[in-house]
Amino acid sequence: MKLKPLADRVVLKPIEAEETTASGIVLTGGEKEKPQQAEVIAVGPGTEDVKMEVKAGDKVIYSKYSGTEVKDGDEKYLICSQKDILAVIE
Repeated sequence: MKLKPLADRVVLKPIEAEETTASGIVLTGGEKEKPQQAEVIAVGPGTEDVKMEVKAGDKVIYSKYSGTEVKDGDEKYLICSQKDILAVIE
């Protein structure tokens, strides 16, 4: 499936962050809260009022309960508005 966002929408692929406890145990995504970091996969063209500020390949932090989840096989994507992106990670 190829996703092409419309207007000011962005397709994100959540980044599964691993966390290591003090004793060395690696916790994967299932043991903690939903990740808020993602990679931008596709960007819509924007609107007359909204200029797109992110581009494909950017790593971003997005609002916790934003967007709509979409599955493509085993892959999960999030489609959200650009205003739900809080920051670009440099």
